[in-house]
Amino acid sequence: MYKTASEGETFVQELAKRLSDVDEVDIIVCPPFPALQRVLSALRGSRIGVGAQDLFWEEEGAFTGEVSAPMLKEIGCLYVIIGHSERRQFFGETDETVRRKTQAALREGLLPIVCIGETLQQREANQTLTVLHRQLEGLCREGGKPSFTEQEFSNMVIAYEPVWAIGTGRTATPDQAEEAQAAVRKELSAFYPTAGQTRILYGGSVKPANIRSLIQQPDVDGVLVGGASLSIDSFVSIVEGACSEVQEKVS
Repeated sequence: MYKTASEGETFVQELAKRLSDVDEVDIIVCPPFPALQRVLSALRGSRIGVGAQDLFWEEEGAFTGEVSAPMLKEIGCLYVIIGHSERRQFFGETDETVRRKTQAALREGLLPIVCIGETLQQREANQTLTVLHRQLEGLCREGGKPSFTEQEFSNMVIAYEPVWAIGTGRTATPDQAEEAQAAVRKELSAFYPTAGQTRILYGGSVKPANIRSLIQQPDVDGVLVGGASLSIDSFVSIVEGACSEVQEKVS
């Protein structure tokens, strides 16, 4: 919940200018709902995509305060974040509502960025893999059957964000991130054979100082950036660090 519509517009105008030559990575910004339209207009013609931070699973109805997938699609959104840990922690999001929202996004052709992750208490109790399995089971299975077709699943991004590392400055080590993300890919492969191609992002105190060490990991396909994305210099540095690592991998 940062940046008004005018602040968001100014921010992305500068961001687009400074990242105009970047083509090694995909860049997406997800501003609050009131800023979406002006951010979308400001980024028209740029390589930066725009997504929302949440949606509701119904297309319309008596759901005061909610925003639907068709509403987001009509104004030009391509992506939507679903199940962020703060939605789970503060607003009662569950594995079931995450699944329903993901299905709603896919029906409308939006690309969902689905968040999963464990709390500090769960990690210290060695429950990380158990929690990730439960969250992925709740996402990928409905009544014992697959929640999505192979085609739908191919249009999904998973973001592993350990709750204990979000906004705390405590980043998972590259090895911890890789261990969890490799486990997520293995779990997903049990549901969908194409999971090897699924983009799995890491989120949790990502910053310029750790971006390259994170991107170096085999199962870290990108990052979900929180507080460090609020500063132009910081966000640009993260993008440039990711680009440098991608270029090294290719070469």
